[in-house]
Amino acid sequence: MSRRHLTSRDNAHYKEWKLLATSAQARRKAGQSLLDGVHLCVTYLEQLGQPLCCIVGESALANQEVQEIVASCEQGGADVVSLPDNLFAPLSQVEHGIDVLFVVNTPSPTVPAQLRLSSVLLDQVQDPGNLGSVLRSAAAAGIRQVYCAPGTAQAWSPKVLRAGMGAHFVVDIFENVDLASLIESAEIPVLATSSHTAQVLYDLDLTKPVAWLFGHEGKGVDPALLAAASSRVAIPHLGNVESLNVAASAAVCFFEQVRQQTRSQH
Repeated sequence: MSRRHLTSRDNAHYKEWKLLATSAQARRKAGQSLLDGVHLCVTYLEQLGQPLCCIVGESALANQEVQEIVASCEQGGADVVSLPDNLFAPLSQVEHGIDVLFVVNTPSPTVPAQLRLSSVLLDQVQDPGNLGSVLRSAAAAGIRQVYCAPGTAQAWSPKVLRAGMGAHFVVDIFENVDLASLIESAEIPVLATSSHTAQVLYDLDLTKPVAWLFGHEGKGVDPALLAAASSRVAIPHLGNVESLNVAASAAVCFFEQVRQQTRSQH
């Protein structure tokens, strides 16, 4: 497909892209997301294929990595649009980045009827950086399902995508999920992190699939969900702090599971 060059802020497509960049409601309504920067675009091409559209700033066309991305999109039949730098800037939230964006359909996988695979359940994790970090750690640990309750940050927002560093393309993300019903029908243990329990993470058998339940940065897991979980587990620490950040807690749990599974295979 040939490359187009847009120069007007009044162009209908440009207006749509600007809404995608700034409005969660617009992203939900369109069922589309923006991928910002070389890393996310390259990873998307490698994992999922062609975007709906590749948008590039004029100055970035001199960049070799961008040239390769554009060539791949043109060869694959994706729409490629170049913009003057001053028009590209409002579409990007990355400071001092390389001006390339993908418009993609937001994946919307069907929620499984029951929890059977190792997974992550997130109850109102509101910070985009935390959510992105949890997704990235889950992907690195081989966990392929993440369930987000209402009140959790929008998984496909620009900030979460940047923090996830491509995890979105290898993990099934389910949003606005009724976690209570999911826990009730689960076929695997649901482990909720809590600082108010005597059961320690390192004493658990994590060689088989489990679902990890993490909660709001300040309030923690909702009491009703905490009560419904199979077990409450604590991460021991020696320093004089009340608890770990939710993203750090998740990483500790995931990689203790990886350690046990790896050891059991030898």
